[in-house]
Amino acid sequence: MTPHLRIARPVTDLATTRRMYTDGLGLEVLGEFENHEGFDGVMLGIPGAGYHLEFTCYRAYPVKPCPTDEDLIVLYLPDAIEWKAACDRMLSAGFKQVSAFNPYWDERGCTFEDPDGYKTVLEQARWSPR
Repeated sequence: MTPHLRIARPVTDLATTRRMYTDGLGLEVLGEFENHEGFDGVMLGIPGAGYHLEFTCYRAYPVKPCPTDEDLIVLYLPDAIEWKAACDRMLSAGFKQVSAFNPYWDERGCTFEDPDGYKTVLEQARWSPR
């Protein structure tokens, strides 16, 4: 049995984050909740994939996101045309292009940062284990 992976992150503005990740990465809303014991959240992903992202806000005590320079989501897009279109969508969605802390990611990819400081790398390569 293959487990399903959820990456959960607190954000400061749930609506903005939702729009940016759906518009920029083409993710779909897989689920959402409102005021679940004070938390609002949305799960974004690709239907049928073995992973999704969850973004949450806590109403009573907002958690200030504090990602490090190496907290990354990395997506591999081997097709150059698809990769370039994805990079353009990220910028149009409001992500800021930044230099990667680890220069490896700048060799074949672009790193984007959202308003909370979370980084996503779009790597123009096929992933394979070594």
